[in-house]
Amino acid sequence: MADGNDGGSVLGVDPPGDGAVVGSSDPAVDVGEAADEVTVLESGTELERTIGLRGGLAIGIGTMVGAGIFVFPGLAAGQAGPAAALSFALGAVIALLVALPTSELATAMPKSGGAYYFISRGMGSAFGAVVGIGLWLGLVFASAFYLVGFAQYAIAVLAELGAASMVADLPLVATLGVGFGLALTALSMFGTENATKLQNGIVSLLLGILLVFLVYGSLDTLGLFGRQTVPEEFMPFGTLSIFTTAALVFTSYLGFAQVATVAGEITKPGRNLPLAMVGSVVVVGVLYVVTILVSTGAFGSARLASFGETAIVEVARSYLGFPGAVAILVAGLFATVSSANASILSSSRALYALSRDALVPPQLARINLRYGTPHVALALVGGPTVVLVAVGRTEVLAEVASFLHLVTYGLICVALVALRRSNPAWYDPSFRVPGYPVVPVLGAVASFSLVAFMQPLSQAVGVVVALAALAWYFVYARDVRLKGVSSDA
Repeated sequence: MADGNDGGSVLGVDPPGDGAVVGSSDPAVDVGEAADEVTVLESGTELERTIGLRGGLAIGIGTMVGAGIFVFPGLAAGQAGPAAALSFALGAVIALLVALPTSELATAMPKSGGAYYFISRGMGSAFGAVVGIGLWLGLVFASAFYLVGFAQYAIAVLAELGAASMVADLPLVATLGVGFGLALTALSMFGTENATKLQNGIVSLLLGILLVFLVYGSLDTLGLFGRQTVPEEFMPFGTLSIFTTAALVFTSYLGFAQVATVAGEITKPGRNLPLAMVGSVVVVGVLYVVTILVSTGAFGSARLASFGETAIVEVARSYLGFPGAVAILVAGLFATVSSANASILSSSRALYALSRDALVPPQLARINLRYGTPHVALALVGGPTVVLVAVGRTEVLAEVASFLHLVTYGLICVALVALRRSNPAWYDPSFRVPGYPVVPVLGAVASFSLVAFMQPLSQAVGVVVALAALAWYFVYARDVRLKGVSSDA
């Protein structure tokens, strides 16, 4: 086979030499036939399609629901007051502006790798290398952050139950975070179906707890139980605070694109991919808006901000007492595990796609013939993740992940416009963005603009990561040419 992209990468053949062309002009050829139930690689191995609509929604919702519900209410209220609800709504609108172009690209190219795959085929291998490596590392850092959060919530549960003193001498953050990181990685190695079953169960239980809390809190806020809400001006910090707070909380919406990262394993991708991405943004956006309104109604913005990152626990305690606080702490455990599980799964698929295209060593794309999973790529996600958990101090790295995701989201929208203009013969999506070209242009502008509101340190580290990825491309894979890119794209 003259193609050094697909079967060669899976089988461990060296990357192509000078002037090599990786892939075919049709991305369907790059990974073989993409049927509704299985993606067949030309090497004969299969990446089984086992993730249905419910699983896709679980990945999107499970990745996004953590920070917005369990971390940001107090911080956002301190910056924008009750108008922080509008900040979350604005974030959802921007996410939808990106989710719609991503859905079109995913139905045209339903392959594992998601944003990396789309951008490399729409804009070229250099952009693909920067985005792919950035997604891999960004999701590794995010996974470590979620696992540290899981450990902290676990400790908080023990403290609430009065059992913290029993394990006071143990390094619980590192022990619990590393242990669950290894367990989630192993679970993904033994089959995507196992990981998605866990994801479905966690998200269903998590949403059940949140719905009880939010429905009761909403009825209480409306005065149906006789308690008065705290009177407060809706926009105490002015209109500008809505936009600056939107930049802060947009990290809550980073999960929807992870559905596209496992597109090669989604059943009936033409239907399920758009529904999973758009649906997850809508569901999570509504949860965020209601959470802010319920939280500020309980305490008022100033007091809510004083509770910091655990504000939502105190809100639950005010409405439902001790059982409510414990239930929200348990929900926080589920949310962080869910986010870590989805991030590990998605990060490994981004690395798998890079290797399949020979932008990183081809051995990384090896498929476990028994379980049909990219076990080497999973090891290169799980290993660094647990190291970061053990070292700690992952907060800045999580912010860098947000920077890299925003740049990626902007480039997704640019890639869609490039592919529409070049109009290659193979580009035949079953879903097309309504309102083209306004929607992708607005999505790109909004994504790149939010980067300007991030902390200078996060911006600097993100730029360094992007430049390092570009340097890797020129040193290792500058001769790789990913077909599917027209000369004018």
